[in-house]
Parts: sequence; C-alpha cells; structure tokens
Amino acid sequence: MQKVCDLDGVFVVEGVKMCDEALQSGATIRAICATHPWIEAHADAAQQQEVPLFEITDAELERISNQKTPNQVWMLLSRPTSDEHQLPTAPLTLVLDKIQDPGNMGTIMRTADWFGIRTIVCSRDTVSCYNPKVVQSTMGAIFRTRVIYTDLDAFLAQRRQEGYTVYGALLEGDNVYQTTLVTDKAILVIGNESQGITAAVRDYIDRPVMIPNRGGSCESLNASVATAILCSEFLRR
Repeated sequence: MQKVCDLDGVFVVEGVKMCDEALQSGATIRAICATHPWIEAHADAAQQQEVPLFEITDAELERISNQKTPNQVWMLLSRPTSDEHQLPTAPLTLVLDKIQDPGNMGTIMRTADWFGIRTIVCSRDTVSCYNPKVVQSTMGAIFRTRVIYTDLDAFLAQRRQEGYTVYGALLEGDNVYQTTLVTDKAILVIGNESQGITAAVRDYIDRPVMIPNRGGSCESLNASVATAILCSEFLRR
C-alpha cells in the first residue's frame, strides 16, 4: 500500500479529528470513504470541495484501515509538491538527520507546529512524513508543516555561507541553559535516535549544545523530547 502511495503521490488520513483537519486545511482530497454517521455530519463540507464520497460499512472500513480501531472515515489526499531548493527563511530552522522512528517524526512535526516552525529540513534517509504512523502522530500538523528532503551537506554548506549559525544536539555539547543562543538565522540539528548526528553533518556544526542529565542514569533523551526542549529554549530567548 505504502509503495503505491509513494508512486502515485498520495497519502492516507484516518479518523474524525485528522479528517476534519484535512477538510479545513484546503488540502487536495482525492476520495473519502466513510460510514453513515460521518457522512451525515460532514456531507456539506465534502460536497463544497467536490470530493468523491463513498459510504461504507464498519466492516469495509476495517479492511482498508491501518488503524486497530478505525474511526468512521478514511481519506486519500494528494501530497503537496515540495521544492527542495526553496529554502526556509524563518529565524530558526529545524534539521533532522536520519530520524527513523515514525512516532518520533510525527511528534517532532507536531512540536514544530506548536512552536510556529513551518518548515523542517530532513536528510534523504529520514523516515517519510507520509508514512501512515507519522501522519497519524502529527495530529494534524502535517497540514501546516512543510517537510523538505534534501542533501544536508549541500544545504548546510549554503546556509553557513549565508551567515547562519548551526547548532547540533550532542551529548558533548555546551549546557543549553548556560549558552548564549543566536535567535536569528539559526539552524538546530537533531540526529538519529541511536547514533546521533552523522559524522558528515557534525562537520557543519558551529555550536554543539546538550540538555544536562540531572538524573545521571539514562544515556540519552528521546529525539522528539529533546527537540521540544531545545525548541522551547531557543524561542524563549
């Protein structure tokens, strides 16, 4: 299913909340399959967008759903086109280096949305933002967050030439709470869940930062948790 979606440039959204977000976002919806209660409550919104709408039974929804407990509605949407050369211009840019876990990716997108970070730049081997588990865990942030997959080596080299400061989340970095942070033209790199930031990307880091381990027992923080703490600290300044 996922390979077919990749080839056709589409992705799936499921459940009442996510599908409500899709209707409100202005995204291009290819088709809606829903049970009678959802259609009864949302038919007008679907008709306004001239979306093909198919009424299905609960049993049919279970057969097409990726969810353990499907909730009334399944949608097929077009993926927005994303130009990897259209670089973000926000004061803080979030860069993900080889993030693999779909739950982490979705939560990071949701965190970026919370902090008003509208573009995330990813290495090409980062998990797809259209992976079904990623989509669901974004809780709607996928409709408000642009994700660019590109060569991080070229991206970071260009950004440094433009005067950006590159921060990296590293265990051997400076205490983020005691560091003066540049809050304009800043890039924050988050690395792989188990291996951290790759060697090639480390070469571009100007300012390694870390979140102090007060407990002293855990080896590292979850990537999405670390992202939330660091984004909060940057934007607090």
